Parts: sequence; structure tokens; C-alpha cells
Amino acid sequence: MAESLIPFDDRDGAIWFNGKIIPWRDATVHFLSHGLHYASAVFEGERAYGGHIFESVKHSERLHNSARLLDFKVPFTVQELETAKYDVLRANGIVDGYVRPLAWRGAEEMGVSAHGSKINVAIAAWEWPSYFSPEMRAKGIRMKTGPWRRPDPSSAPTESKASGLYMICTLSKHAVEAEGYQDAMMLDWRGFVAEGTGANIFLIKDGVIHTPTPDCFLNGITRQTVLSLAEKRGIQIVERYIKPEDLGDFTEVFVTGTAAEVTPVGEIDQHRFTPGKITEALLTDYETLVRTPPAAVAAE
Repeated sequence: MAESLIPFDDRDGAIWFNGKIIPWRDATVHFLSHGLHYASAVFEGERAYGGHIFESVKHSERLHNSARLLDFKVPFTVQELETAKYDVLRANGIVDGYVRPLAWRGAEEMGVSAHGSKINVAIAAWEWPSYFSPEMRAKGIRMKTGPWRRPDPSSAPTESKASGLYMICTLSKHAVEAEGYQDAMMLDWRGFVAEGTGANIFLIKDGVIHTPTPDCFLNGITRQTVLSLAEKRGIQIVERYIKPEDLGDFTEVFVTGTAAEVTPVGEIDQHRFTPGKITEALLTDYETLVRTPPAAVAAE
């Protein structure tokens, strides 16, 4: 059976669960957990390269901040989470893989209010190659505007990486996949270009990078990294609101995220793009950076 078809609840391995490494199949929760019914859960997606988790501390800090925005506190410090993540990698023998921390309200209370619910934390890790196939990444993925929009930040905690905020991502991705596309481009509540379903978006024209202002979606850690790499190359960057009808003005497009890494886009709706020099340069810079041992990066 292909790895992608193995159910995630029936695998060999180990998961860190509330402070202990336990067998993978034992990492279960009660179906009346508040996090399942009311989406009171936050998570992170991280990648390990050569045994090192890229920007691990930033991810742990963001998990804490996401929980704060959902009105609960992660019961483990950033350093405890850091230790736990590497314990999970070692327990599963993973050098290159994906790391998934999750914090959620438990089953002590049921109802909208859940001040007394225990906060649980678990961390899993597994081997996971590129989010999109090498063939897709070579020519650029196909995207289409999805049916759902990123909400107004006054109606949802949009600065958090909260589970509930991804419901519309799943619906949007399913809708466009049914038509043969690889991902949906999501607009924000005003109708401006926002992001993909799990990745930030960058658009290039005349040697300048344009990227949506992240005021209602995550300012991704990979996004911040790529912006820094572009600055080092002296590439001009413009953060602004981008109308979907202006997509035809751009010649290159790519998306970024922990899962997607740096992935070229070949098509959005009726618009076509060709991966060019800027996309290729930043893709190469990113791949070099994430595979450079942290000590070497710090010494630069």
C-alpha cells in the first residue's frame, strides 16, 4: 500500500502526547472533546531537513500565540515543545519529514463555553515528500479561484493558525480539485487576492515581487523567509492589495508554505505564467537555506 494511503490512525511509530512518548495507535481522544466539536484547537506544520526542524522556535512561539488568540494557554513552554519535537523525530527515526504539533480543549466540558476543559498537546512526525509532485512543481501548479473567501479579521481570529479557519480551505480545495486543478486561490472578504488554501502567494512583473498584504490571513513563516531571501538579492518587494482582474499583468507566480515550500504556479483561472529567473532563484535559495545546519546559518 502506498504511504499516502495508510490511515493516519493505524501506523507504526510514536507520538508525543501530553508530555510522554506513547505508541502511535494509542494517541486517541474522546469523541466529545471540545476541540472536535467547536474547533477550539490550534496547530503548526513544520519540516525537518537533515534532522533539523526549520525555524522550529518560531513555530512553537506561534503555537503559543494562536492558543492565546483562542483564549487558552499551551501548558508546555516553548523549550519543552522544542525538546518534545526532537524526541518525536528520534523516536520515529526521521531525518527528513513533517512535524505536526496540535493543542486542543479536551472533553471535560461540552458546550460553547469551556473554561474548565483541559488543554491537551500532542506532536506527531512522519516522512512526507513534496506537497506537489516534482512534475507539477517543474511546470507550475494549476490554480483556480475558490468559492470561499478569507474572513474579515473582526469576524474570526485570522492571526491564529486555528483548525476552524481551515474548513473553508478544505471546501475550496475540494471544489477546484474536482475540476482538475491542484489548489484554490482564495480571495479575501473584500474580493482581493489573499492566498492559496495553505500557502502564501507571490506575483512578479518587471522584476518586482508583489504580494498581498497579510491583514486577514497568516503572515507565514515561509513567506517571511522568502521575503528575506528576496531582499538579500536586492529584489524590490511591494506588499499591496491585488485585484483578481490584475492577474494578467504578471509573468511569474509562486506560492510558499511549510508544506508547499516554494512552488511555481503555471495557471490561475484563465491566466498563464511561466516559472522564471526570480522564482527559480528564490526556490534554490530556499532549498539551500533549509538544508544548511543552523550553526552555519548563525555564523553568517
